[in-house]
Amino acid sequence: MEKTDRPLLIVEDLSVNRPGAEVLRGVNLTLWPAEVHVLLGLNGSGKTSLALTLMGCAGYTPARGRILFDGEDITYLPVNERARRGITLAWQEPARFEGLLTGDYLALGVRGDGNGGPSVRERVEEALRAVALAPAAYLARPVDQSLSGGERKRIELAAVYAMRPRLAILDEPDSGIDVLCQDEIVRLIRRMADEGTAVLLITHRDEMAAAADQASLICGGVVVKTGDPEEVRAYFAQRCRPHEESLGAQPWEVRNGDAYKGVVTQRVCQ
Repeated sequence: MEKTDRPLLIVEDLSVNRPGAEVLRGVNLTLWPAEVHVLLGLNGSGKTSLALTLMGCAGYTPARGRILFDGEDITYLPVNERARRGITLAWQEPARFEGLLTGDYLALGVRGDGNGGPSVRERVEEALRAVALAPAAYLARPVDQSLSGGERKRIELAAVYAMRPRLAILDEPDSGIDVLCQDEIVRLIRRMADEGTAVLLITHRDEMAAAADQASLICGGVVVKTGDPEEVRAYFAQRCRPHEESLGAQPWEVRNGDAYKGVVTQRVCQ
């Protein structure tokens, strides 16, 4: 990754309130063009809330702070305007569309290259191959319930890759896909970065740090550490994993009482 003079994304003191909770509590994050940045955190730490806020989704309007994209303040821009600027989000649970064929779905976000580059069809086929799906087998398949969760997740990643966004926010791209396929996901993410896309990779699996140039750790709605991926991964294993092991995969659940709140308010992970 080659850094430019200006970051692509700057998140400053970002706070977001949801009914009954402050899900983001002053998040600071910087992402450079063509950088792969892994955001690690336990389930419930604020990862998806940050993704939805960055995309401008309904119900995630910041109470404080700002979001700068390529120097422009986009804090209160709607989803469609952020998409026009080159931001896209791959959902943790991809949608299904009755009657829409995979080839047509992938082509929605692709522009043909009038300068002798790949056609829309070629780009769509390339995207399917990039996620290890054979074009001949999938172009005419409906994006519906006939697809497995893993197939649907691969098609969602193919759609993001085909689009060539400036910033791709990937929310748990490894969920629903066989662990043996994680290397394929890492290769796809690195390929996206090589082609100029900045990637914010959101995950609770610390092994995905292998794909990253930089990494951050979020706990209780706050980014508590940013730096070298292996250092952040080790910190996550030493300071955060024990909470998951003692409280369970959903540490904020009512049955845990105020245990997780204590972890957050006492800044145990910081």
